[in-house]
Amino acid sequence: MDRLLLMRSFVTVAQLGSFSRAARTLNSSGSLVSRHVAELERQVGVRLVNRTARSVSLTEPGVRYAEFAARILKEIEAEDASIAQLNDRAEGSLGVVSPKWIGSLDLGDAIAAFSAEHPKICVRFELGGLSDRTYDFLDSGFDIALHTRDLRDSGVRLRKITSLPFVLCASKEYVDRHGAPAHPNDLASHDCLVHVNEPVWRLGHGATSTLHKIRNVAYSSNSYLALRKAALLGRGIALLPERSAHDDLLSGTLQTLLPAHPAPERPLYAVYGPGQPTPRKITVFLEFLTRWFREHAVAAAGV
Repeated sequence: MDRLLLMRSFVTVAQLGSFSRAARTLNSSGSLVSRHVAELERQVGVRLVNRTARSVSLTEPGVRYAEFAARILKEIEAEDASIAQLNDRAEGSLGVVSPKWIGSLDLGDAIAAFSAEHPKICVRFELGGLSDRTYDFLDSGFDIALHTRDLRDSGVRLRKITSLPFVLCASKEYVDRHGAPAHPNDLASHDCLVHVNEPVWRLGHGATSTLHKIRNVAYSSNSYLALRKAALLGRGIALLPERSAHDDLLSGTLQTLLPAHPAPERPLYAVYGPGQPTPRKITVFLEFLTRWFREHAVAAAGV
């Protein structure tokens, strides 16, 4: 039997001096409480209670063990209450992991702003190392993983933070030298700057969208920031997160291509562990991140 259950029954008997009164207090039966005390005596290896027809008294070891058990139960109750309060407070450590490309953009600004606004939360923000198995971040000690792909895993919880716009673009210099593609199929004759994890580009929305495997790869990288730099130097056409190219698009250094066939937006999801209630530090973080991207979406949308 569970040792704590046995200890609780024994302590109640010791305090009330009666199996029947202890049973009523514990919403149990006298026979069950008696069995609990007998089992505890068997586990401890000594007689704890003197039983007579009219009374119950503690043996000398019983007095000592009753004091010990009462202290243990009180400490457990106090710790339970403390942990429950911690779950309700926006404080403690918070581990966040995200793909390198989005973490290197303004997601880093958002999380830094969150840390400044909530100094009682110690944030650990790491880029990269995300497994294909969506729940592995929990085993690695993170509270939240940020993803930009659709996830289907009943073992975790998911919240959409925002949508991330992408843009097909090239430098003015490249367009002046090579012209702008009039149709997605024209990409086959252009130099393209490709993320190593995205050899196929989707252009257009919904049922009208089409997939285009890029065969003329002039430059590839696992960093959108590196691809942006190559695009600025006129090396070719790139499919970039709009946020990374925002200032260049505003200044005209980079130009939007194929506006009739825009790249679909990608969701930014926050994934966190199951169970209720969700710790307050996690809900505060998710609410802040959602609000931050909503408030900072105007500039990107105005391109």
